[in-house]
Amino acid sequence: MLKLIFFSLFLIPMMFNMWLTCNSVAILTFMFILFYNKSFTSPEFFLNVDNVSYSLILLSMWLTFLMILSSPSYKMNYLSYFLFMVILLMILLIISFMSMNLMMFYIFFESSLIPTLIIIMGWGYQPERVWAGYYLMFYTLFASLPMLMAILYLYNMNMTNIMVLMNTNLNIYIYLGMVLAFLVKMPLFMFHFWLPKAHVEAPISGSMILAGVLLKLGGYGLIRMQSILSSTFFKYGYLWISISLFGALMISLLCMIQVDMKSMIAYSSVAHMGLVIGGIMTMGSWGLSGSYYMMIGHGLCSSGLFCLSNISYERTTSRSILINKGMLTFMPSMTLMWFLMCASNMSCPPTINLAGEIMIINSLIAWDTLTMLFLSLSSFLAACYSLYLFSYTQHGLFFSGTFSFSSGYIREFMLIILHWIPLNLIILDLNIMM
Repeated sequence: MLKLIFFSLFLIPMMFNMWLTCNSVAILTFMFILFYNKSFTSPEFFLNVDNVSYSLILLSMWLTFLMILSSPSYKMNYLSYFLFMVILLMILLIISFMSMNLMMFYIFFESSLIPTLIIIMGWGYQPERVWAGYYLMFYTLFASLPMLMAILYLYNMNMTNIMVLMNTNLNIYIYLGMVLAFLVKMPLFMFHFWLPKAHVEAPISGSMILAGVLLKLGGYGLIRMQSILSSTFFKYGYLWISISLFGALMISLLCMIQVDMKSMIAYSSVAHMGLVIGGIMTMGSWGLSGSYYMMIGHGLCSSGLFCLSNISYERTTSRSILINKGMLTFMPSMTLMWFLMCASNMSCPPTINLAGEIMIINSLIAWDTLTMLFLSLSSFLAACYSLYLFSYTQHGLFFSGTFSFSSGYIREFMLIILHWIPLNLIILDLNIMM
């Protein structure tokens, strides 16, 4: 496992050339797919890759490659610093997903916040990015301090920090300490205020990695915690399922009144993560597998939608849906990309989102039939706001304030296609992932 980290560190000297770094990350990703046998489990418990972390590591590397591709060198100030932050973030995420030691996982889980914060505050667009950085920092750090205390308490009880060797059923305070940090990271409804702010103010690469991988750290942490605190998960799971399903419905309604494209996509992430939390907390095999598939699918789909909104923003210098109208007239080929990604966002077949959503819905209805009401309404509203986003941006009269236009570069089409292909082809063999 250390070989992967070692090869990743070799990317740092290449950071003065964007295309060299981009190609190196792509080669590293394909090496990981071809040469890593995930059925093998190493005897040492330091760094390890199992079925749960395999696809999330792959997603981190793939989205790092696409992040660099989405940020052309002629638009980036201090390019070498930016590439260094992106590669550092990728390495921290890979180590987080590999960590079998709970304290080590906590350290790298929190360390991934630093490059993200620097990317948002250093390369964001508006002055409000400083406030967005504060929100991101304080929400996640305040929730993480109880987790550190809980980890130290668990170490005192078990005399080990290795996740697979810990099996402790404790009181609600330790349970809340361990779980709350991950729920805020996902984010759970009522703890989600940092996410739209961070997304809206972040540069395109920051939005991509936030939506694509950093939210998945929360889901990954919850899946890991279930083996340690299994009986307390069974006991208090109803609380988080209730909040997350109610939140998914409320946030879906909120998406229908958004006029900022990035803000709408960010809120839709909160709605999707509500379903993921619900699926994980049922603790059934279908709920867990469905949540895992939906995390991977959402990572690709949401990242692709942020790329599309950035492509429109570069043309019109506005994120407003009211100004980005009638794009079909000027960018007909890009309209196809918008349609494909919006269809994926509402879980149309054959996306992996569909497989995940079917499994989550089955699992939640088996848990309690009353959840059917919230699930049906939130699924319907997901289709509504996806269609609203597509139809308002692509149809109508074009805003006449711009005087020059480009209908799309090959780099931009490649960027969207590289999101769409894995999103729709993984469903042919779901065993690849889990």
